[in-house]
Amino acid sequence: MVAKFSRARPNPHDSVVQTYAINDAMNQLLLTRLDPRAWRAVPLGKKGSGRTIAAVFAHLHNVRRSWIRNSAPHLPCPARLDPARCTIKQAAAAHRKSATQCLRMLADALSGDPKRRVAKFTRDGWMPTWPASGTMFAYMFSHEAHHRGQIVMLAHQLGYRLPNEAAYGIWHWDKLWKQAGFKKRPIQPLV
Repeated sequence: MVAKFSRARPNPHDSVVQTYAINDAMNQLLLTRLDPRAWRAVPLGKKGSGRTIAAVFAHLHNVRRSWIRNSAPHLPCPARLDPARCTIKQAAAAHRKSATQCLRMLADALSGDPKRRVAKFTRDGWMPTWPASGTMFAYMFSHEAHHRGQIVMLAHQLGYRLPNEAAYGIWHWDKLWKQAGFKKRPIQPLV
């Protein structure tokens, strides 16, 4: 019984960082399964009042850039995506790059290292700065989940419903976890 309690406890921050990696896997799943005709299809409603799916994916990437630039200026910032010109392939590549830098930023912010370089989270120049903490992760993940919902809804409204393996695949976390090379389930701290 002593050996059970002498094992090193997993760092719960690792699970949070891994969850953000799965967040991008969800985005990549949508990008690979989206009907290309939906990419620039004009949303329903008043002309110019909504974003295309291309513009939503560009927004996600460009906001990540803002987080990196403002909160982790020591990290290389990927190039901006033009919402009016980017292709699905360019968006997928850009998302991989910005996700990698966001993962590095989160890992540093949540490390607990007193010498960490990411100690604050600035969402945008006009928003208040927060301490780099679990709240930073929650905001980042919530922002992307909100827009993923918009993408799934827009594709459906435009008549380009995503195949089930994408629309429902974003909820198969165990599968996404395994595909990312992580343990089957998130790290569970010992009680």
